[in-house]
Amino acid sequence: MRVLATLFAAFFLLQGCASTSLRGTGDLGVVIERATGSVQVIDTTQRSSLGQIAGLGDLSHASVNFSRDERYAYVFGRDGGLTKIDLLQMRIVKRVVQAGNSIGGAISQDGKLIAVANYEPGGVKIFDSTSLELVADIPAVAENGKASKVIGLVDVPGNQFVFSLFEAGEIWLVDVRNPGKPLVTKFRNVGKEPYDAMITADGRFYLAGLFGEDGLAMLDLWDPQAGIKRVMDGYGRGQEKLPVYKMPHLEGWAATGNELLVPAVGRHEVLVIGQKEWKESGRIAVHGQPVFVVARPDNRQVWVNFAFPNNDTVQVIDVASRTIVKTLKPGKGVLHMEFTPRGEQVWVSLRDENRVEIYDSASFAKVGEIRADSPSGIFLTPRAHRTGL
Repeated sequence: MRVLATLFAAFFLLQGCASTSLRGTGDLGVVIERATGSVQVIDTTQRSSLGQIAGLGDLSHASVNFSRDERYAYVFGRDGGLTKIDLLQMRIVKRVVQAGNSIGGAISQDGKLIAVANYEPGGVKIFDSTSLELVADIPAVAENGKASKVIGLVDVPGNQFVFSLFEAGEIWLVDVRNPGKPLVTKFRNVGKEPYDAMITADGRFYLAGLFGEDGLAMLDLWDPQAGIKRVMDGYGRGQEKLPVYKMPHLEGWAATGNELLVPAVGRHEVLVIGQKEWKESGRIAVHGQPVFVVARPDNRQVWVNFAFPNNDTVQVIDVASRTIVKTLKPGKGVLHMEFTPRGEQVWVSLRDENRVEIYDSASFAKVGEIRADSPSGIFLTPRAHRTGL
């Protein structure tokens, strides 16, 4: 009887295992469907969509962070919504509307805190990543008492966040090792109207682009006491003020070894900047006003997309020769590009064509596509392990 009971127990255990679909998360990601307030969960190995999660609010300018185990995605919506979704169970875990207008966020180095940058009413709110309970509220109020929009929020080594204040022209560094009592260091008069920012992959240099004037404001996070340094004073629209159809995203800057390839604001050029001296070392003429300039993980290629009316085109730059080696015409409304972790594929969203196309980055051949409703941002789970993303 004991043997029989053991066999029955083993049988039911195996049946349970067979009915449970186990999988990892390293090849998962999400595609933002901005028109419907939903995301598609994607599988980059199978080049397929696993399903849709709806009810995420206004995703017209959405961004995503991932938990360190890559199971959960944190979606920052334009309506101030912060939504935690479970990629394996394909459901919303929790959603909070924490402001009137949000522009993105970041996850702390230890994965325990989620920070959200807000346009309205401004400021940064910090949440527990497990419960989404509010931990800290940091109003972005300048010396004159006026609130500012917060932009360029990124995580920094040492459980810190750094962000810029648009109207105030300031950069703030926040230490959240004691989350209930964040320590804020303020750098004032950094330049006029910082509009976006990026951090180098090693977490050392934070650079804010200035909309109100040419140049960049740089903070060396290895030596923050040295304050803000102005670099690239010729960067931007240059002497001839050209119309800007869409502001380039600094987070999409391509760091290729000792150089940065960055979009020139309003110009049909990609600038090459040497990271040693932080000076321009070259310019590459491109098809239109660049928006995202994204490096393949091996840094050999850089893929560029463009603002309207040239947003049907993607160009590929060979870094070694600084030349255009391929021009692709995927279709109308190319918004975002995302490489798989080792760079063999690049996923391209086409908002106006309602699809995402997948390309082989070596041959430039189209190798797949998925249907999506007005897709914009594409975010893959390996971002969980990269600083500033």
